[in-house]
Amino acid sequence: MLEVDDLVVSYGQSEVLHGIGFSVGKGESVAVMGRNGMGKTTLFKALIGMLPANRGTVRVSGADVSKDESYRRVAKGIGYVPQGRQIFASLTVEENIRTGLENAASQQVPDDLYALFPVLFDMRRRKGGNLSGGQQQQLAIARALATDPKVLLLDEPTEGIQPSVIKDIAKALNQIRATRDIAIVVSEQVLSFALDVADRLFVIEGGRFVHQSTRDAGDTGRIREYLSV
Repeated sequence: MLEVDDLVVSYGQSEVLHGIGFSVGKGESVAVMGRNGMGKTTLFKALIGMLPANRGTVRVSGADVSKDESYRRVAKGIGYVPQGRQIFASLTVEENIRTGLENAASQQVPDDLYALFPVLFDMRRRKGGNLSGGQQQQLAIARALATDPKVLLLDEPTEGIQPSVIKDIAKALNQIRATRDIAIVVSEQVLSFALDVADRLFVIEGGRFVHQSTRDAGDTGRIREYLSV
């Protein structure tokens, strides 16, 4: 569903991603792990088209989206949940979700989104700015899913969220990939969450992948070393 090949991204004259490459299949979830400043958010912004790439290709279900603007990448199947959630504080929960339905045949919020996140149904008339951080994260995921993506990108979804809600988000992500033809890519620093939701784990350091393994490989100690250095 997602193929990334030799992706190079720079800020000005400084190259920050050095030939990143990976792929994610239908129904698969991968985690990109790393400390702050190692390139996770830069990678995600490049995948959604918020940052231009110097070199490399990004394909969604076989279609090359490397030169497309962000809104075209969304139309071709990329859903994006940014770091910090960035929901619309002055809009209601329902209105926030409906912003993801702009190009849909119906502007009615699909029942399955509320089924994934029941708290959003209970609070659908409440302003987004009045929700807790965890509820806003669930709202941001629901908004991205409203576009019916083939690939779902989540940048640091557990940041600033209490442990009980983190478990709810992990459960929802596993349900999403079990019921939809979708690939999930999550950037994360919390190893326990990554192990709950990801089939494969990549560690990024200095703009390069320095380690990769399956969830069952049993090398969590080594990954912790990368995260704690």
